[in-house]
Amino acid sequence: MISLTDSQKIGMGLTGFGVFFLFFGMILFFDKALLAIGNIFFVVGLAFVIGLERTFRFFFQKHKMKATSFFLGGVFIVLIGWPIIGVFLEFYGFFLLFRGFFPVVVGFIRRIPVLGYLLNLPFISGPS
Repeated sequence: MISLTDSQKIGMGLTGFGVFFLFFGMILFFDKALLAIGNIFFVVGLAFVIGLERTFRFFFQKHKMKATSFFLGGVFIVLIGWPIIGVFLEFYGFFLLFRGFFPVVVGFIRRIPVLGYLLNLPFISGPS
């Protein structure tokens, strides 16, 4: 079992609240207050989970500067009051930042009983 420090547990909670507020803010027609709270919780929670230094190293790598610009620019745009544009910029930046993790996540989901079956259907799995 994975053991977490207290700060990592707090970070997991903050990140979870951030995702919840982001989702809830989009459900409520891009409510800018909920999206702003969700963005702040998500970024602070990420810093608590992996540490402040590793967070800076992750976001400010030379080859990830474009993705970081889009993501943090989207956060800033949401904070100044343009939620729809900001969320689209964030999604694009999030995709660019974490695109290396998506194959790992899909591989993990393929091992889950029901979801794995659905992802292995011929018209979803694509050419093997």
